[in-house]
Amino acid sequence: MSTDKWYLDKELSWLSFNERVLQEAMDKSVPLVERVRFLGIFSNNQDEFFRVRVSDVKRQVMIDADQGKTNGAASLLRNIQQKVIKLSNTFDEVYKELIVTLARQNIFLLNENQLSPEQEAWAKRYFEDEVRAYLSPIILRAEIDPVRFLKDEYTYICVGMIKDEERHYALVEIPTDVLPRFVVLPPGKSRRKKSIIIMDNVIRLCLNELFAGFFEYDDIHAYSFKMTRDAEYDLSDQLDQSLLEKMSDGLKQRLTALPVRFVHDREMPPEMVQTLVRKLKIQGHDAVMSGGRYHNFKDFIGFPNVGRKHLVNKPQPALKCREFQDSPSSFDAIRRRDILLYFPYHSFSHVTEFIRQSSFDPAVLSIKMNVYRVASLSRIMYSLMDAANNGKKVTVVIELRARFDEAANIEWAKRLTEAGIGVEFGVPSLKVHSKLCLVTRREGEQLVQYAHVGTGNFNEKTANIYTDFSLLTANPEITGEVAAVFDFIRQPYRRVKFNHLLVSPLNSRRGLYSMIDAEIANARQGLPAGLVLKLNNLVDKGLINRLYGASQAGVKIDLIVRGMCSLVPGVEGVSDNIRAISIVDRYLEHPRVMVFHNNGQPKVYISSADWMTRNLDFRVEVATPILDPELRQRIIDILDIQLNDTTKARILDFEQTNHYVERGNRRKIRSQTVIYDYLKALEG
Repeated sequence: MSTDKWYLDKELSWLSFNERVLQEAMDKSVPLVERVRFLGIFSNNQDEFFRVRVSDVKRQVMIDADQGKTNGAASLLRNIQQKVIKLSNTFDEVYKELIVTLARQNIFLLNENQLSPEQEAWAKRYFEDEVRAYLSPIILRAEIDPVRFLKDEYTYICVGMIKDEERHYALVEIPTDVLPRFVVLPPGKSRRKKSIIIMDNVIRLCLNELFAGFFEYDDIHAYSFKMTRDAEYDLSDQLDQSLLEKMSDGLKQRLTALPVRFVHDREMPPEMVQTLVRKLKIQGHDAVMSGGRYHNFKDFIGFPNVGRKHLVNKPQPALKCREFQDSPSSFDAIRRRDILLYFPYHSFSHVTEFIRQSSFDPAVLSIKMNVYRVASLSRIMYSLMDAANNGKKVTVVIELRARFDEAANIEWAKRLTEAGIGVEFGVPSLKVHSKLCLVTRREGEQLVQYAHVGTGNFNEKTANIYTDFSLLTANPEITGEVAAVFDFIRQPYRRVKFNHLLVSPLNSRRGLYSMIDAEIANARQGLPAGLVLKLNNLVDKGLINRLYGASQAGVKIDLIVRGMCSLVPGVEGVSDNIRAISIVDRYLEHPRVMVFHNNGQPKVYISSADWMTRNLDFRVEVATPILDPELRQRIIDILDIQLNDTTKARILDFEQTNHYVERGNRRKIRSQTVIYDYLKALEG
């Protein structure tokens, strides 16, 4: 907890969010296999937390130590470690419970010691035929530096070989990049029983096949571990290097960054632990944690369902937008009226089809797009290359600094350049995080622009699991300003004025302050005043203080915050008019939405920006007003459904207890299900 009692530390708040993810794995109303997959989501989140946030705190600890400070970051790091240990213990308990529950459904997750003779024989053949070719053990000799080559996205097993008093250690990477982590064993006598063995255990079973003939040993044993590296990197300041080259160098540097966490099997012998800690250069502030037999649980996101259909979520077919369905082309639909899509309830194919049609439509002259994260086999990127092949002027702003997508974006930049597309890398000091596309089309004697402004990435894969809004419009009031954003990215030194869009870092903070202040003024005049905010993260102190001031003036504020929330709601005299909830469910809640009451004439915005200092002051972000009254009301209705969730909503409070919203006498409302039904009725 921060020394300032009105602000929660964002790192502890983030861990509270991941605890909500873990709650989904504990929730018996969630289909069983989905519960197992939530363990994978929790683990993947935790890895990223250490790579990014714990790394930041570690650096601050070292800075504080140099300056003679004893509290601050060091205290926060201790609190983080205590919370992580608590969550890890809960994780282990949930995992054990789920293994038992899977067995009751005749799904058995076996280790190498639980196989029948027939299963063991099959697993050894599988190892010989499929696995062994991908294994190249690294022998831990004195001169070997594993920090140089170990990857933080993989699980390793440390193999110990003992001959008399002599010990040899070897590291084996589990090859999950080319083989499945979960191996379904052939059915035995009972067809009802389904057995799965984890790849780690196939390798454990076959250690002799891997090492015999190269080493002499009386005993051989293996224990799993993983490490997490610092995800930060420094870019060279050499002026003769292009940004592309700098990013490539930075990624190489990240590969050799020191570990910030080392997690090992709690059964690992102490001498093996000590050897690995020494070889990995684990320092005093690094987290050395013992855990269960398996690591890199993120692979459990893809845990297979070998049982009945009810063990996974019932399919929810994506809805087709009526306006697009009733129009001969995307342009006809958008020209007729603004269109609001809400993924994954709506099909993302409407966006990919808009880009596809733009790629060959003879009337289209140019396409501009921001790219932050895209799918590995992105149809959108291929359509942009098709557009270039059709002679259209295509400009793509690729953000090379999109964390953990840098390598993929570097590769896309090269491919797009080779296809004749104008590739730009944005503003050197600002990440371009906006979700914009602008298509210019000749219609008669006029040039008409069509724009996409969204809250999520142009990513077909994540659009199936992340909820996000996209506005498609031909309204010149919006499209003209979208064009101005692209001009700003190209020439950031030129002054640009926006009357409708909120564009970071130019006018977002000022615009948000102004609209909050307007609600405060209305409340003080006795007029109705209120705010509804839906965000991923709320940590910027300037905006938090403005919300506290609004609460004190009598403005009713409802917050729906998925992740970090440094604001403390419900504090008497400070934030007693603020209510905050968080929803974690089947889909990841990702949109940023703002609704200002505005004395009965609501202003509604969708945005790419969270309320974090980086998003407001150090990134190019765009929020657009929703000008169509019907679409404004649709967003208000959706937020109202979420605010009345009695199934998946948790209360955000000072203690970070994550208690579910009490249902009382109200009917059961699961907002994601109700929203789907609401949109389905609208689409007819």
